[in-house]
Amino acid sequence: MKAIQAIRGMNDILPQDTPLWQHLESTTRALLESYGYEEIRTPILEKTELFSRSIGEVTDIVEKEMYSFADRNGDSLSLRPEYTASCVRAGIEHGLLFNAIRRLWYAGPMFRHERPQKGRYRQFYQIGAEAFGMGGPETDAELILLTARLWKRLGIEGLRLEINSLGSASARGAHRKELVAYLRDHFDELDEDSRRRLETNPLRILDSKNPAMQALVDKAPSLMDYLDEESRTHFQTVDEILRAAGIDFTVNSRLVRGLDYYNHTVFEWITDRLGAQGTVCGGGRYDGLVSQIGGKASPGVGFSLGCERVIALLQDSDIPIDRRHPDAYLVAVGENAARAAHPLAEALRDALPELHLIVDAGAGSFKAKMKRADRSVARMALVLGEDEMASGQIAIKPLRSGETQYGVAQENLAAQLQTML
Repeated sequence: MKAIQAIRGMNDILPQDTPLWQHLESTTRALLESYGYEEIRTPILEKTELFSRSIGEVTDIVEKEMYSFADRNGDSLSLRPEYTASCVRAGIEHGLLFNAIRRLWYAGPMFRHERPQKGRYRQFYQIGAEAFGMGGPETDAELILLTARLWKRLGIEGLRLEINSLGSASARGAHRKELVAYLRDHFDELDEDSRRRLETNPLRILDSKNPAMQALVDKAPSLMDYLDEESRTHFQTVDEILRAAGIDFTVNSRLVRGLDYYNHTVFEWITDRLGAQGTVCGGGRYDGLVSQIGGKASPGVGFSLGCERVIALLQDSDIPIDRRHPDAYLVAVGENAARAAHPLAEALRDALPELHLIVDAGAGSFKAKMKRADRSVARMALVLGEDEMASGQIAIKPLRSGETQYGVAQENLAAQLQTML
């Protein structure tokens, strides 16, 4: 019978890799909480309407990439392709956002039916944060500063920051008119995706990754030329705060992000070390999203980072990660010792809650058991055989030093381990 394998683009994370993931998750969690962000957890499944209404009907995500299906009641449901919309939906539903300042963070899997490649998978993980009720540019800057501090704590170097302003709705409207006119004049030069977006979402054409489109895009009207005074002031304040904090960045007037709900500040942290998937973290402001989903208007701004891409950078940087190895490996030899091993181990765990102890009470010779003890990278082996059972002792054999084996009375074992650990 043929073995069943994982779905293409949905990968297992194996034990040798999980310490890196735990390092990323714990470091990010501690940093977010130090800035006042509280964790929220939402369902993986949402109504499809949530994403078509928030992300945009004509985005690639909604048109091509969502895992959507009708349930038994005929309702259209989707695996979440991103987390911001779910976070906003939960905030509205539970009254967290109305007339309130709220800082939330999340972590979990997202799903998009894309062509799998390095750094881009069909199930992928994100960690992100969303701040509601604060419309000023200071919050935009704070989130960018938070991400800059995260790279420092993780030890990741070489990321570059790009920022842009998408301005207000009126500024985007004026720019859209000129952009559409320009693109119509060059209709024959547009690729298929750009022609499809021309009437519905022309701003996304500026984000085209098609090399053949770049010369045309570079000459297109720039949104920065259409910003109103309020938008310019907002963006200038973000600029000034970042410069005052010593953050290097580039203003990229073509940066629009891949989702429809952004306005004012957008940003991306980018690397050249991951091939085509260069965006490690991105976000921006979305002041209209809460009302768009059905809540009372509340400004919002947030970011998310791609965990797989950050993990790849950590691996590429060869950053040392503290991997917890067992403190002790209990080797039980003989039937009586095997029956006594687990009760003894539980008594030790009661006395020493932080003890990392593995029990080997299975089959095999003493030599085979000691080989397993050594492979576990434990600091010591605790040997319980028939002789030790008879004498009420246990042998302690250090595995990482040249010290000799010695015996300890079982009633004194916890105290002895306490002094050693």
